[in-house]
Amino acid sequence: MAEEGSQRRNAGLITMDSSDMRWVFQDEDDSDAEDEDDLPPRMSFDSEEEENAEQRLIRTGPRIDSFDVEALEVTGAQRNDYDDFSIGRKIVLACQTLGVVYGDVGTSPLYTFSVMFNKSPIRGEEDVLGALSLVLYTLILISLIKYILVALWANDDGEGGTFALYSLICRHAKVSLLPNQLPSDARISSFRLKVPSPELERSLKIKEKLETSLPLKKLLLMIVLLGTSMVIANGVVTPAMSVMSAVGGLKVGITGIKQDQVVMISVAFLIILFSVQKFGTSKVGLFVGPALFIWFCSLGGIGIYNLIKYDRSVFRAFNPVHIYYFFKRNSTHAWLSLGGCLLCATGSEAMFADLCYFSIRSVQLTFVFLVLPCLLLGYLGQAAYLMKNLTVSDQVFFSSVPSGAFWPVFIIAIIAALIASRAMTTATFSCIKQSTALGCFPRLKIIHTSRKFMGQIYIPVINWFLLVSCVVLVCSFSNINEIGNAYGITELGVMMTTTILLTIVMLLIWQINIVVVLSFLVLFLGLELTFYSSVLWSVGDGSWIILVFGAILFLIMYIWNYGSKLKYETEVKQKMSMGLLREVGCNLGTIRAPGIGLLYNELVKGVPAIFGHFLTTLPAIHSMIIFVCIKYVPVPVVPQSERFLFRRVCPKSYHIFRCIARYGYKDVRKENHQTFEQLLIESLEKFIRREAQERSLESDGEEDTESEDEASRSRVLVTPNGSFYSLGVPLLSDFNCSDRNISEASASAEMRLVHVPDPPVSDTEQSLERELSFIRKAKESGVVYLLGHGDIRARKDSWFIKKLVINYFYAFLRKNCRRGIATLSVPHSNLMQVSMTYMV
Repeated sequence: MAEEGSQRRNAGLITMDSSDMRWVFQDEDDSDAEDEDDLPPRMSFDSEEEENAEQRLIRTGPRIDSFDVEALEVTGAQRNDYDDFSIGRKIVLACQTLGVVYGDVGTSPLYTFSVMFNKSPIRGEEDVLGALSLVLYTLILISLIKYILVALWANDDGEGGTFALYSLICRHAKVSLLPNQLPSDARISSFRLKVPSPELERSLKIKEKLETSLPLKKLLLMIVLLGTSMVIANGVVTPAMSVMSAVGGLKVGITGIKQDQVVMISVAFLIILFSVQKFGTSKVGLFVGPALFIWFCSLGGIGIYNLIKYDRSVFRAFNPVHIYYFFKRNSTHAWLSLGGCLLCATGSEAMFADLCYFSIRSVQLTFVFLVLPCLLLGYLGQAAYLMKNLTVSDQVFFSSVPSGAFWPVFIIAIIAALIASRAMTTATFSCIKQSTALGCFPRLKIIHTSRKFMGQIYIPVINWFLLVSCVVLVCSFSNINEIGNAYGITELGVMMTTTILLTIVMLLIWQINIVVVLSFLVLFLGLELTFYSSVLWSVGDGSWIILVFGAILFLIMYIWNYGSKLKYETEVKQKMSMGLLREVGCNLGTIRAPGIGLLYNELVKGVPAIFGHFLTTLPAIHSMIIFVCIKYVPVPVVPQSERFLFRRVCPKSYHIFRCIARYGYKDVRKENHQTFEQLLIESLEKFIRREAQERSLESDGEEDTESEDEASRSRVLVTPNGSFYSLGVPLLSDFNCSDRNISEASASAEMRLVHVPDPPVSDTEQSLERELSFIRKAKESGVVYLLGHGDIRARKDSWFIKKLVINYFYAFLRKNCRRGIATLSVPHSNLMQVSMTYMV
């Protein structure tokens, strides 16, 4: 028989998967005694440690608790699904995509040919045809085939981008380095594993290899972080390139204007752009969609005009043989121009990353029937103009605009550039939010600017950081040719990351023919590496700054992930045992005070060591304790009804629970602390009712002798205002603790502990109502947030680099990042914090 519960090593830790049947240890001397952690009727202890040396394995039934039951309740998934929309609605969506998805790729005709011919000057008509052929096939191969026809289908429940692909892979294989995964996570309705043929041997071997190889996990994470750092760097380069190339048209329209004046005007536009970013764009598609529609129509119209007026023979560029002639004539110069050619496909990654707002079909239809034709006409028209004006290679676009339409086109070009820059900045915010949710970026203040569009967010620190970086970039480079090379570096970094992740998705999830996968990898990764070799050759012109910028971002993300992983592993190793927990309360004389204490920690299992720190620091602890863990799972959105999972940590009379609040990486945490408390208590009551129902079914009407025994020994705490609270027993102490110590501790807290007569024997329903009443009264007494602030320090015998990373870099990031509790806006009067330092 195959073992259902299998142990797997994850980042150096051992975790036990939940299964239909479980194996637990039992004492040899007392085979009838049940383990309070593993048997379903009790559902109490959460500790994995046993106190007796002599144990034997017994087979038990499945554990029935909130961790396994509530995750099954919602059968319908909340998806970005537009399949049921009418044809008219799909057409409207297709028009709205213009304002969000295509701003970046739509502004590429402003600068593509200018940058290309700066690297490879025009020496004849064949050069124009060769450059045009390169641009046409780059658009077709990268933008159309790779992204529109392939990448869009690798979405994560409607979400696109680098972290969405990584999240999708994490759902199908345990590749996350943070060992806080639970089997119940896979039962979230939006989890949706999409493996069509799990029996395929190749897919299973890849999955096993990824899950068991720590170097492969680290390599995959580093690839994702490199791609993400390039996305953030792209948020710096895109506004600088788009705005400066659009403003550069003034040199064509106004004689005598200097480049320094273009730079100053560009800086002014950038300051305005980032200053209004905080106001958000709740109806971004409706407002800027028409503007981008006019822009694309202008591109197509100008292209048709130039084709008719100058030279229609440029259609010969669809024959790829002209690419061969271009390289044969220009050799090294042609290879250097590849960096400028790639700029025609800039924004292709944005089409994938911004997928969350619209359906796949709307994005595909808009690109195929509007965006691509207008772009092709625009490039064909510029080439036709160059065929008759071989000496005009700077500001090709504005030079090819008819004189009567110059200023209207210039204004719409400025608007299109600002729209593209704004959309890219918003995409950068979303990327940082996703990386933060998956534990790869320090927590920052995030402002949600729209109630309708979940992705419309604003991060003040990042916004001003991008503004300063853009201004420095524009002032340092001062021309679009140097910025264009930096632009190519960032775009190619993201594109290569997407290609690698798409290959893993094809092998692991889609499970398509290996020949098709290898063909995809060789074609696109080889093409992108060729482009990358071109831009890296010109890195000495100043674009190395963007590589340094990306490297700094990568180090920040990697150090944060590394420190968070070490901190979590240390907390797991130092969590308290149940035996120690039961002894601590008795020895310290700690009593239970009315109210609910929400102890925030990052553990998903076990009792955190920080709780023992609270016990040794405080003379009293709340009558109800809930260990709250805010956890992000690799799905875009977790339905509200599946948000909270509960489990008892101790016997019922102790009133100690564990709560895991699960969020997706695109979830909006807007609730204030009162709303959060209300949702948590309602979910807890729901869990207790479910637990009572399960116990009733399993006992088949038998009385719960343990409940009677606990009730017969219960005590009541009488507060000065006359309220009664059932304490059961002193905090985590055995029943043989002296009543004298308890009474003395109670007197110090200005409360008195009195004995009450044994309550009559009650059935399950009465026991349930008593516990629910206890929860409501505890809630009325108030909720206090107990924050366990854990820091880590490197051991004295650690390597110097580890000490430097943990004691200085990670400590600096942790000190200056936003605390998780700040999201709930909890008043300071309701906060209590204890710090603890772990040596790693």
